[in-house]
Amino acid sequence: MTQMRQYMVPDGLIGQRLDVGVSRLAGISRHGASQLIDRGDVLVDGQAAPKSLRLESTMILEVQLPPPPCVHPVPTPANFDVLYDDDDVIVINKPPGIAAHSGPGWDGPTVIGALLASGIRVSTSGPTERKGIVHRLDAGTSGAMVVAKTERAYGQLKNEFRYRRVTKRYHALVEGHPDPWRGTVDAAIGRRPGKDFRMGVTYEGKASITHYDTLEVMPGAALLSIILETGRTHQIRVHMEAIGHPVIGDPLYRPHKALADRLGLQRQWLHAVELGFSHPITHEDIRVEAPYPRDLSEALKKIRKAL
Repeated sequence: MTQMRQYMVPDGLIGQRLDVGVSRLAGISRHGASQLIDRGDVLVDGQAAPKSLRLESTMILEVQLPPPPCVHPVPTPANFDVLYDDDDVIVINKPPGIAAHSGPGWDGPTVIGALLASGIRVSTSGPTERKGIVHRLDAGTSGAMVVAKTERAYGQLKNEFRYRRVTKRYHALVEGHPDPWRGTVDAAIGRRPGKDFRMGVTYEGKASITHYDTLEVMPGAALLSIILETGRTHQIRVHMEAIGHPVIGDPLYRPHKALADRLGLQRQWLHAVELGFSHPITHEDIRVEAPYPRDLSEALKKIRKAL
């Protein structure tokens, strides 16, 4: 299924050619943008336009993107701890370096592949490459993640997440000390222009709400408890950057590599520590906690020694 996306022209693209603007806004190559324009899959204010057209601030672009390639999950062994398991659902403590499922820009190990390699049944519901997946954690984020094992569980779990009836609590080690120590970030998130898949606080983005509370302060850093009210791509990482306290070790959002190197971090210090939801079949209240993996625990030890 193709995807229709609508974009307003940001200040940074005013005066640029149409093919350049489509490339940066849609996160595709310039050649790919040119092909879309030639096929008539790009409209400017509702009309076809040449790729050489210079963009103006008042223009609205409509881009018909092709469907992403269908990738069948491949069983790939990976170590993970099971936090909860029954006939319909499984909750794992996802290790870092594993994506929820395959997709553009990721051909490494996945949660679905790890479950299949372990002989664990996964629901056949959902797109081919993400069957059974009802929510995601970034590849560089560890912690509690639930997967539907049966078709009857899949739809109900999807609704639980869609209607925000799931408790999602994270711990994040961020740079600096937030002021106030407890607060809410309410700022829309959308894709930034360019090819690097970064998200950002944008006027055209989707509503995004993050609640944070400081658990501990350390030299140059703070450990936060974070609850998501919405579930946007990179939400915690984007919102923490937006308030001037990026997640330590984050490779995309204002990384201060010297601090991450001192703590021995190879990825963002971000962990889904708690997940709570109503069981899709029994309606029992399920609540699990995921212990920190070794790299995050060791980083905490190192920074606490500086106290």
